[in-house]
Amino acid sequence: MQLEFTDSLRKNYEFRRVYSRGKSAAAPCLVVYARRNGSCGNRLGLTVSTKLGCAVVRNRVRRRLREIYRLNEPRLRRGYDIVVVARHRAAQAEYSRLEREMLRSLTELGLLPGEEQA
Repeated sequence: MQLEFTDSLRKNYEFRRVYSRGKSAAAPCLVVYARRNGSCGNRLGLTVSTKLGCAVVRNRVRRRLREIYRLNEPRLRRGYDIVVVARHRAAQAEYSRLEREMLRSLTELGLLPGEEQA
């Protein structure tokens, strides 16, 4: 799966920079952090703790979050580092709930243009 406008966050200091200096939007299943990165593309980082369950469960949550991002990537504003942190409820959540919460969080952060909440 290749993301067209997005690279990955890989280094620990990149994640820490987004946590400390970025804005966040929380939902019951996940938390989304975003920070401008000064480039013309986005960088995505996914955090799924071992507390969520075994590797099978963690990888399923990671795949779902990445797919939700991939399908909505063309609509997102560019030039941001985005970190999605899965909460404990994400392990049992249905795909539609994860999608709804992630899109709401991205809208709250102003990353989905033209869809800001009233």
